[in-house]
Amino acid sequence: MTDLKSLLPEELETFFGAMGESAYRARQVFQWIHEKDVSDFAQMTNLPLPLREKLSRTSLVTAATVERKLVSARDGTVKFLFGFADGEKVESVLMQYKHGNTVCISTQAGCRMGCAFCASTVNGLKRNLEPSEMLEQVQAAQRHTGRTVSNIVLMGIGEPLDNYENVIKFLKLVNHKDGMNIGLRHISLSTCGLVDRIDRLAAEGLPVTLSVSLHAPNDEIRRQIMPIANRYTVDELLDCCRRYEKRTGRRTSFEYALIRGLNDSPACAHELGSRLCGSLCHVNLIPVNEVKGKIYKRSEKVAVELFTKALESYRMTVTVRRSLGGDINASCGQLRAEHS
Repeated sequence: MTDLKSLLPEELETFFGAMGESAYRARQVFQWIHEKDVSDFAQMTNLPLPLREKLSRTSLVTAATVERKLVSARDGTVKFLFGFADGEKVESVLMQYKHGNTVCISTQAGCRMGCAFCASTVNGLKRNLEPSEMLEQVQAAQRHTGRTVSNIVLMGIGEPLDNYENVIKFLKLVNHKDGMNIGLRHISLSTCGLVDRIDRLAAEGLPVTLSVSLHAPNDEIRRQIMPIANRYTVDELLDCCRRYEKRTGRRTSFEYALIRGLNDSPACAHELGSRLCGSLCHVNLIPVNEVKGKIYKRSEKVAVELFTKALESYRMTVTVRRSLGGDINASCGQLRAEHS
């Protein structure tokens, strides 16, 4: 069965051409799937009945089931556990901001990056998600809340650049003018720092915001919590980010999870500030989420304040991530781990 939701318009035209159908039919189906969010061929009423019956025998439109849905009583954040046809489950989170609704989606079922403080790495990587399965998380979030998504963050379960080809196709699909038409500048892609893939992404000409999970000011600390640091040094990663900034004109956002007693001292802040000073960047500080089975603890409030003040002395933009959905464990990986 061919998954039509994963096909770009030109691929759909090829598919329909092989069936003896015109390119016009391909455009109709693309709009049904992407703009109108229809997965049942029977509802595609401007297609001839014989074609609808043929499509139902030869193809499918990926849809997710809602295995669990949690709504925060504090701020309206909605967390979904979505299930796919093979039984794999992933998480997505829909968050409300003044500028609109942002959905954080997963790109893999599980993760093989092995970051020591992250719930997403529990049980390792099961498989990559298809472009349709990423797109369905966005559509399903809208469908089950009635809220229009204006921004997307690829920061859920999985390492997006470890599923490179499928992620690139997803970006092209969700941005297409005949589909959801979400601007690429409204999309952020988070990576733990696959330098070769970041360089490849820069060459794609897709102006997404690069969000790098740094989490340490030096190699010694980073290697304790992030296996990728054994492959690329902090200097190599930061040089790569500067190349991305120069090629795309987009500033890099550095994610920094503050872990009590490990990377949250003023000395760490000053070392980080000296490394990043002069770069086109933003630092997003995240008091780490405490995960069952992990030893790492959230930084004390005073440590977060001192760290922020020290970084700001280097004249860079620093924010402390606002905790959304804290009453529903909205950080990625926790809900999936409970149901695996």
